[in-house]
Amino acid sequence: MTTGVLPAQGLRQLIASGALQADPPILDDQIQPASLDLRLGPVAYRVRASFLAGQGRSVADRLAEFTMHKVDLSGGAVLEKNCVYVIPLCERLALPAGVTAIANAKSSSGRLDLLTRTITDGGVEFDRIPEGYQGPLYAEVCPRSFSVLVRPGQRLNQIRFRQGQAVLSDADLAALHAREPLVSGDAVISEGLGFSVDLRPATGDLVGYRAKPHAGVIDLDRIGQYPVTEFWEELRTREGRIILDPGAFYILVSREAVTIPPDYAAEMAPYLAMVGEFRVHYAGFFDPGFGHASAGGAGSRGVLEVRCHEAPFVLEHGQVVGRLVYEYMKERPETLYGAGISSNYQGQGLKLAKQFRMG
Repeated sequence: MTTGVLPAQGLRQLIASGALQADPPILDDQIQPASLDLRLGPVAYRVRASFLAGQGRSVADRLAEFTMHKVDLSGGAVLEKNCVYVIPLCERLALPAGVTAIANAKSSSGRLDLLTRTITDGGVEFDRIPEGYQGPLYAEVCPRSFSVLVRPGQRLNQIRFRQGQAVLSDADLAALHAREPLVSGDAVISEGLGFSVDLRPATGDLVGYRAKPHAGVIDLDRIGQYPVTEFWEELRTREGRIILDPGAFYILVSREAVTIPPDYAAEMAPYLAMVGEFRVHYAGFFDPGFGHASAGGAGSRGVLEVRCHEAPFVLEHGQVVGRLVYEYMKERPETLYGAGISSNYQGQGLKLAKQFRMG
């Protein structure tokens, strides 16, 4: 195709042309099938509030207005819960005409309830980067449930590049689903593929987890080291419903098993704000091959990161809570998600971030 999401080999072309630069140079394992992992630089700025640079202004200008203090990350430093930090990233862009970019939190960032967004010079939106942008990238990070220990080079967010219009129309999505089922069960197609929450598991009564409000610090480099019970409360029910508490953070799972064919990518998006007093927010990129048989998958559940708003809300089994927006790849990536690369969530069900030790 002449348009679509750029695959890994397209990212390498951007690097070779100088459209994608970094100091230190980009590592091969940053390159995913349809996205690039972004790395934290050596300093963070604790700021008074979240902000966008705004047209004609640089992030550096705004940091001069809002910075409370500067944090050296070189030996590791704690980002405190409910504080906002801006961290210059190692990567910068010089996008050619016709190529835009979109950023999002990585899966483990979302499952730790790290609000992680990308901001740019002149930016008027989070995570959206227009064609022709030339300049640095910054991560805005606000830990919501747990304080975290971070170091330079760690990867909290990722970026995806598009050439032209890539989103499938509902008609094209329905045709794709008819050829190759994208979810188990009936498909709800409306501005993407709808999915619902699973509160009636096939075995047992464990339906999710709720973050404990006064847990300790999580070192992001410690994989599989933290006992679940120190940070999470189990949610169990046999009634097919739970009541969400205002301000609480939950990890739940979709009822449907999801498949992303090799020639497509997908992004998770909210369903409708009007469906209830809660927000389902996601680490949003699904790469080609996720849950697909050709990459060793047999359908993979979508993990839901849920935060309740002002009023308690009853969430019921099968309630539609989000949608997957499918996009064309410009070409099939040289490597699929889960096929010969480190893919922590291929074949997943209800699963916490990789730092936690189950059992």
